[in-house]
Amino acid sequence: MSDFKDKALVLSSGGVDSTTCVAMAVERFGSENVSTVSVYYGQKHSKELACAKAVADYYHVKHYEMDLSPVMAYSDCSLLEHSDKEIEHSSYAEQLEEKGGQGIVDTYVPFRNGLMMSSAAALAMSLYPEDKVHIYLGAHADDAAGNAYPDCSRDFTDTMGRAIELGTGGHVVVEAPLVKWNKAGVVKEGLRFNAPYELTWSCYEGGSKACGKCATCIDRLEAFRANGVEDPIEYQE
Repeated sequence: MSDFKDKALVLSSGGVDSTTCVAMAVERFGSENVSTVSVYYGQKHSKELACAKAVADYYHVKHYEMDLSPVMAYSDCSLLEHSDKEIEHSSYAEQLEEKGGQGIVDTYVPFRNGLMMSSAAALAMSLYPEDKVHIYLGAHADDAAGNAYPDCSRDFTDTMGRAIELGTGGHVVVEAPLVKWNKAGVVKEGLRFNAPYELTWSCYEGGSKACGKCATCIDRLEAFRANGVEDPIEYQE
């Protein structure tokens, strides 16, 4: 492995967490060694794909897209376009309280992070067969709290990372640099890197402006307030 060059492939949703990861990867490896990949899995908020591309353009890095929507065709997760379920307009804390403090929330897409990490590993080996590739995943502690999103926990990312490293003969490793931090900590780090948060999108609803009421909007707004900074994107209210 000593003769290999280091590359980074960032799983980019176009949101705050993954954009922070893009900033971190560019700082570490240089934009010429970083690529991003976004995933369409049938989500209502497909606007995030355009945002991911805008972030890639901002950093002058190559960008790829994968369509994994057929895998989710049988899921009734409220995040998906074909689902009739309404997206909850309450915080994650409120949703977990209804579940007795622990349990998977309704916006959990079945094994999404595992699916994306595996697909990204295959893409990484295809793009950079002679290099060592660091896959960046923007999972953070707030999402893992109460097992709301079990595929965001440190145990999960460590275990998947080990499997990917084994399954690629050491060519691909997983980086989850935000996994110990809450959302406010993620924003703080991104602000330090001057991450282009004005280009990002987090809202689960598919509108032209963020709803400000779904759990991810609430989480995002609180994180910016905690840092004494106004969220640069537009909200309906």
